[in-house]
Amino acid sequence: MSSLAPDLAAALTARFGDRFSQGEALRQQHGRGESYHAAAAPDAVVFAESTDDVSFIVRLCATHQVPVIAFGAGTSLEGHLSAVKGGVSIDLSAMNRILRVSPEDLDCTVEAGVTREALNSWLRDRGLFFPIDPGANATLGGMAATRASGTNAVRYGTMRENVLSLTVVLPSGQVIRVGGRARKSSAGYDLTRLFVGSEGTLGIITEVTLRLYGIPESTTAALCSFADTAQAIDTAVAVIQLGIPVARMEFMDRGLIEAVNRHAGLLLAVEDTLAFEFHGSPASTLEQIEQVAAIAAENGGRAFASATTSEERNRLWKARHNAFYAVVSQRPGARGWSSDVCVPVSALAECIRFTRELLATCPVPTAILGHVGDGNYHVVFAIDPDNTEELAAVAAINKKMVLKALSLGGTSTGEHGIGTGKIDYLRAEHGEAVDLMRVIKQAIDPLDIMNPGKILPA
Repeated sequence: MSSLAPDLAAALTARFGDRFSQGEALRQQHGRGESYHAAAAPDAVVFAESTDDVSFIVRLCATHQVPVIAFGAGTSLEGHLSAVKGGVSIDLSAMNRILRVSPEDLDCTVEAGVTREALNSWLRDRGLFFPIDPGANATLGGMAATRASGTNAVRYGTMRENVLSLTVVLPSGQVIRVGGRARKSSAGYDLTRLFVGSEGTLGIITEVTLRLYGIPESTTAALCSFADTAQAIDTAVAVIQLGIPVARMEFMDRGLIEAVNRHAGLLLAVEDTLAFEFHGSPASTLEQIEQVAAIAAENGGRAFASATTSEERNRLWKARHNAFYAVVSQRPGARGWSSDVCVPVSALAECIRFTRELLATCPVPTAILGHVGDGNYHVVFAIDPDNTEELAAVAAINKKMVLKALSLGGTSTGEHGIGTGKIDYLRAEHGEAVDLMRVIKQAIDPLDIMNPGKILPA
């Protein structure tokens, strides 16, 4: 039942008409992401179509001290969208205009609701692409807000490296622009990086200026299977240490391969597997393939097979991107619990080996996959969200995995973000620096209306 104040509801109705809703189904939809986290529905949903719309909503909610939660595509995995204190969900999906593209400068400006697939579809005929690929067809505003990463990060970096500037609505409703299009600057505090990864707790991102890249002249994908995990990870570490500029290097354990085969109708060898993608000129990609194949062979790799046609590559990467759903689909009625950690590459083999040992006693279907080129890997669990014993067992595994990563100099989350799901580990990772984060939050958002209950522990 919505508990929004009648005068606030009346003001939003007057401005937005049928773009404002207190309907139960819509509120429930906007109170959850893709993961197992229980929904916490907002009191209302408003569909914004411009930065001015967002500013108006935030200013009005600030006056009433009502929380606001930004909503993009709803693909987050750590409870970012739950309205734990009620409030208004601002849906940015209609803010989907590509505002500017500069091929000469290799950059563009888009509204926050533009999805990465829509941007790349528009850029393709111009010979350009945006490489950050978290798997889901997320909005670029949401990707900036969670500091997203993905399969191409080993070569192209994360959203942190590829966001040049932002338009942000502050908790007061004030609109500011941070950063610029110059490729470097020494002017003042780096406020762009402050908002990238802030998960909507400091302001709402409404426009993003991004780096672009030329579409590679040649692109080839390859798969190589291994008898055990150690061989695969040793191969990945060697590729990185030798500086071979692979674009993607993904680890998929045998449990995931089995699930993907069933889900996508593939016939991949059911073994621990590395998937690669190589970008460059035909000569440079061939050289990369030969180098990686030789390293894989030295580490016991077998059946190193390449795919050069776009159809073969797309089928492979679609199967990888659907890994979350492939694991969850093994159990009717299950929901996915996906956790990720990131460690220095030199510690990756130890951390994954530790995780494999934990999963040996896991009571639910599970699999490991990861962007091993940058030390980041995920574990997906297919859980029954109503089974408290099962949830406790998975939570215990997740905790041990996170603490192991922290002990190796890693992080509790490489790309999913904190939300509510990883909030218990922030202090263990950052210590007294969490207190400075809280000072920043209180200075910018003294009323605590921006996505409250996320990132910072109570």
